[in-house]
Amino acid sequence: MFISFEGIDKCGKSTQVDLFTKYLETNGIDYIKVREPGGTELGERIRHILLHQEHQEMCARSELLLFLASRAQLVESVIKRALSEGKVVVADRFAHSSIAYQGCGRGLGAETVEMLNNFATDMIYPEIVFLIDIPAEVVLERLKNSGESGKDRIEKEEIEFWGKVRSCYLRMAEEHEEFILIDGTKGIEEMQEKIRKEFEKRYTSGNNNH
Repeated sequence: MFISFEGIDKCGKSTQVDLFTKYLETNGIDYIKVREPGGTELGERIRHILLHQEHQEMCARSELLLFLASRAQLVESVIKRALSEGKVVVADRFAHSSIAYQGCGRGLGAETVEMLNNFATDMIYPEIVFLIDIPAEVVLERLKNSGESGKDRIEKEEIEFWGKVRSCYLRMAEEHEEFILIDGTKGIEEMQEKIRKEFEKRYTSGNNNH
């Protein structure tokens, strides 16, 4: 099974990914955890270029194509093999991030990004997408606490950008049944409980079908 965690920056996504993978481990479920951009040697190099503050001049199309290059390598080198071995793949971001961030946030168009995603992922997509949703104002509040020097290149964006990204995510959640909306303003344990319940429902039924 392939599961991704999505949401705007500072939504608490990585914390939930860590708690969820610990839960899989405790239950003896074989899994692999990946992150985007990154997850391969090539992907980690691309990650450095994408997030480093010195690349402020990067245009939106370059940004998108770098994300797609990292994604293509991750699918080919890691995800396909893990799924063929029957592992649960847990991704800290995947293709839907590009639709939200570059398609909507950067204004490149959701349809364009979707088409390029299909090419980069070889049509391999998550069966469950946990979308951790927080208001744009909360992002800015949380980013303020990390200070200017603690921000990566994308985290320097203004509230208008985060609003567009969030709206795009919420629209995808309405349109796609694999999306499960998690209220990111709730407590960490409460969010995790919902994530585990939703996973168990689908994982158990999926195993019964084999």
